[in-house]
Amino acid sequence: MAADGRAHDDDAVNPPRLQDVADRAGVSTATVSRALSGKGHVSSRARARVQQAAHELGFVVSYHASSLASGRSRNIGVVLPYVDRWYFSTVLEGVSAALTEAGYDLALYNFQGDRYRETVLTDFLLRKRLDAAVAVALPLDPAETDQLLSGGIPVVGVGGPLTGVPTISIDEADVGRRATEHLIHLGHRRIGHLGGEEEQPRYFAMSSGRRAGYEQAMAQAGLPVEPAWSLIADYSFTDAYQRVKNLLADPADRPTAIFSASDEMGAGAILAARDLGLTVPGDLSVIGIDAHPLGEAFGLTTIDQQARQQGVRAVGRVLEQLAGTAGEPTDEIIPAHFVVRSSTGPAPA
Repeated sequence: MAADGRAHDDDAVNPPRLQDVADRAGVSTATVSRALSGKGHVSSRARARVQQAAHELGFVVSYHASSLASGRSRNIGVVLPYVDRWYFSTVLEGVSAALTEAGYDLALYNFQGDRYRETVLTDFLLRKRLDAAVAVALPLDPAETDQLLSGGIPVVGVGGPLTGVPTISIDEADVGRRATEHLIHLGHRRIGHLGGEEEQPRYFAMSSGRRAGYEQAMAQAGLPVEPAWSLIADYSFTDAYQRVKNLLADPADRPTAIFSASDEMGAGAILAARDLGLTVPGDLSVIGIDAHPLGEAFGLTTIDQQARQQGVRAVGRVLEQLAGTAGEPTDEIIPAHFVVRSSTGPAPA
């Protein structure tokens, strides 16, 4: 390396070493290792000097060498049923950002529903050199969990409780109850619900949990749950649009408010009302759950389940396990926050 910081031609033959970075930064090699690996305490000033020295020297950490020394691959597996749906992709975004920040690689496994579930769990995850795995919206049974743990792969779940491993989730019944109570407090008494089908055992009780919260709030307020106003859709904008439009077409028997189990369906409900000449929220109030960007475009009041933060926090729990600082496995409940917009208002006179 020349005095002016430019590389000589022979630097490619003799790449910079850890000691070279330490000499330039004026710190020990142990400090360089901690600063570049993200493990252990390093002052912000020393970390900045090390990073600057590494940049000037063109020093790149050899993760292959460090994995041989530590027995770690610095590779975390993430398994989920879909990658093309908002919730899963948003959780994945949080996981990816947190892993990059911590200096880990990500290995993604898409079940495509249930198509590759058994292959991934019994083969791919076990034969890859993974330090840990994050399971998103996958209620692993005890045998599947034990197989991963016995293979030396710590697991963190996202989306609901799992036996014997730490998990990150929201309280589905609680957000359903709170969303419905918001409408009740605005004076609505004719409140419909737009949700999904009852879950199969392979999935967490998200739709049924949110519906249970709706029914609980209605019962506590002494309000009837009209079967005709409890709609089942496939969580898509278009399906919700058509089902709500059919419901609202009869002016003699329609609700003044709808609690939608997702923002995409809630946006479809708003468009259906508008296409029938109804005003939102003058004639119909709508609330959703998610904080999806589509809901923001429609002015949809929602409850933010902090999907990205669920992914970030899952990585935090993974790193605690790898560092040996994790306590007993618990189901950590992420707080969900109200985002009040223009789609909810007082009930019509």
